[in-house]
Amino acid sequence: MNKIVNVVLSGGSGTRFWPLSRKSKPKQFLKIFTKKSLFQHTIIRNKLLVDDFMLLTNIDQENQGVSQIDELNIPFKHKIIEPIGRNTAPAIALAAMSVNRDDILFVTPSDHMVSDVEEYEKSIKEGITLANKGFLVTFGITPEYPETGYGYIESRGEDIVSFREKPDYKTAISFIEKENFYWNSGMFCFKAGVFLTELQKYRMDIFEASKKALDSNNKGYIEYEDMINIPNESIDYAVFEKSDLIKTVKSEFQWTDLGSFDSLISYFNKNNIVEGISWIKGVDNLNSYSIGKKEVCGIGVSDLTVVDTEDCILVLPNQSVSRIKELHSNIKESLL
Repeated sequence: MNKIVNVVLSGGSGTRFWPLSRKSKPKQFLKIFTKKSLFQHTIIRNKLLVDDFMLLTNIDQENQGVSQIDELNIPFKHKIIEPIGRNTAPAIALAAMSVNRDDILFVTPSDHMVSDVEEYEKSIKEGITLANKGFLVTFGITPEYPETGYGYIESRGEDIVSFREKPDYKTAISFIEKENFYWNSGMFCFKAGVFLTELQKYRMDIFEASKKALDSNNKGYIEYEDMINIPNESIDYAVFEKSDLIKTVKSEFQWTDLGSFDSLISYFNKNNIVEGISWIKGVDNLNSYSIGKKEVCGIGVSDLTVVDTEDCILVLPNQSVSRIKELHSNIKESLL
């Protein structure tokens, strides 16, 4: 009998969350969501939907992942530890090669938050049903507003018409108006063998390099020389935008990709608890926030976010989080 394995992708560095997120503790492991991390919330919401878990992360973050798994007392029977990231197609190829071909992989990032559990479980069960029929499944989220930071799925029923990259604002509005565009959640569901067959068909180079890497692994630890030789590519470009086996589950649950401070603040403003966030206090302040332990005050401050850590304070206008990566490249190593 095939098993359902939740592959928890948890190797991201969380650069757009700097200085709250550091190399030593990236955003998915920060315990600011009711005393638990995004990584832990991912595991908790999926534990009743799957049979096994797989930790898929990098060597620098393995200990944090294992420690937080131990706190939940939920066993992980599989792991893939990468010495260097090569994007999602190689990572998921290694995961698929590590289980039985009939096992279903439910692939989830570890930096999302979900509410409306009943709708979430309904969508995942629908995805598993489609995966059992031999399809590669995506989960499209009904958009709440014209977001320019997400990719979109254009669909016709369960069938995908096209994948669209992050649009400009005008294009995002047109997507919303057409009512058949959905946010691409980055979650996937499929039989391991079906995915590998499609990967062989469209990217044999990734398949062969991944197989070589896995064949020489030591208990889930991939050698650097093998990993660096795998082409760097996303699962979307490598397989999902090419395959004829793609289906999408149109999902109604509340979903937030916590990829930036703007998204974190938006999540907080929906009456969710995020430890350390508050409005900047003072006189005539508007739409301004502080993130950290200190109370921040201001006069006439608008559309501003202040992030306070022990060794650094970041001040930035709202809606400018994309420039944190630009700033990040100029910061001295001791602050990263």
